[in-house]
Amino acid sequence: MYDNTNRGQIWKNDRKITERHPDLQGTLDVEGVEYYVSAWKRKPGANPKSPALSFSIQPKEVHKDGDGYPDALAADDALAADDGYDEMSPLV
Repeated sequence: MYDNTNRGQIWKNDRKITERHPDLQGTLDVEGVEYYVSAWKRKPGANPKSPALSFSIQPKEVHKDGDGYPDALAADDALAADDGYDEMSPLV
C-alpha cells in the first residue's frame, strides 16, 4: 500500500462556473489529516512577481454539502477576487 502522508495532488477544476471558483482542486495529507486544496492560476497581465499559483486548504471534515467536493466559494474569497489569477495562464 502506498503512503500518501505529507503528500497532495491537484487537478483542473471541471466544475468551475465563475472566475471566483478555483482553477484547480485536489487533496493534501498533512501528518495523517486530509485537506481539500483549491488553487488559482495567475491571470495574464498580472504583476510577473506575483505567485504563479495561489492556494488555500480546508479540512475535509468541514465540508458541508456531502457531494465529496469542497464548496467552490468556501476558500478564502480574497484569493479568488481580482488578484491576477486566471484559468488560461500556464503555471510558471
